[in-house]
Amino acid sequence: MADPIPQTSVPGEPEPERPEPDDSAKRQKRKRPLWQELPILIGIALVLTILIQQFVAKVFLIPSQSMESTLHGCPGCFGDRVVVDRVTYDFTDPSPGDVIVFRGPKTWNTAEIAPQEPSDIFSKALRGLGSLVGFAAADEHDFVKRVIAVGGQTVQCCDPQGRVLVDGKPLNETYLHWMDPNDPVQRPFPPFTVPAGGLWVMGDNRNDSCDSRCQGGGGANGVVPVDDVIGKARLIVLPPSRFGGVTDHNPQSTPAAALGAPAWQQGIPLGAGALLAFPTLAASRAVKRRVTGKRD
Repeated sequence: MADPIPQTSVPGEPEPERPEPDDSAKRQKRKRPLWQELPILIGIALVLTILIQQFVAKVFLIPSQSMESTLHGCPGCFGDRVVVDRVTYDFTDPSPGDVIVFRGPKTWNTAEIAPQEPSDIFSKALRGLGSLVGFAAADEHDFVKRVIAVGGQTVQCCDPQGRVLVDGKPLNETYLHWMDPNDPVQRPFPPFTVPAGGLWVMGDNRNDSCDSRCQGGGGANGVVPVDDVIGKARLIVLPPSRFGGVTDHNPQSTPAAALGAPAWQQGIPLGAGALLAFPTLAASRAVKRRVTGKRD
């Protein structure tokens, strides 16, 4: 059998198109081995983690029992790891009922956790890395408390029923925790008007918390400047059994039930949210079908 005659282009006619190499082959040639990509991915992840925790949200460890049972913590145990929102207070000030993390003012001379400095360089490096994800010990001068009163309000304790008063009105503190439930008595303190730009904060574990009532002797020394607030506690992420949101119930507000609103009206927001969820889900599926040309 004769050899095939090689095809040549005819003068005046365009040359036949040559097939382009497969795109997947190009990608395979450009793809780096895993041992080269892994350090890059780890570096990017660490940089993003640092930026997010510095400007958006950070994980904090709860070091003491002063916020029981809203937040669990105790020296030497696996306390709650809480995501703290660092963005909200760039646009608004803390409000009564917010659970906040803040740097202890200079007048706050009683720390919630004793300093535990690592003894060697390796331990210090591990502590610094662990702090990025909330597994290292908290800074001994960071605190977590609940805002009770803000600048211009007068706070005192207590009325005949043992309740804290703000501007003469008793607070509705549904979050309180008592070491002895049979003896829910708070330590009294005289009226004090919070200066502008300050916050009066207290722990939910009311009789086991050194806060605005006792730090620096109380009064003006116990006030937390708004500028010292790091962020708002939003979510418990660890341990898994404690996963959930952090209540920000405003103790100065009056419950709907106390205003005479029937139960069905109190459930309107939740019901409306559930009803709106269905059309939103249906619309998103319709858009998906149009884009992909597929049906669910």
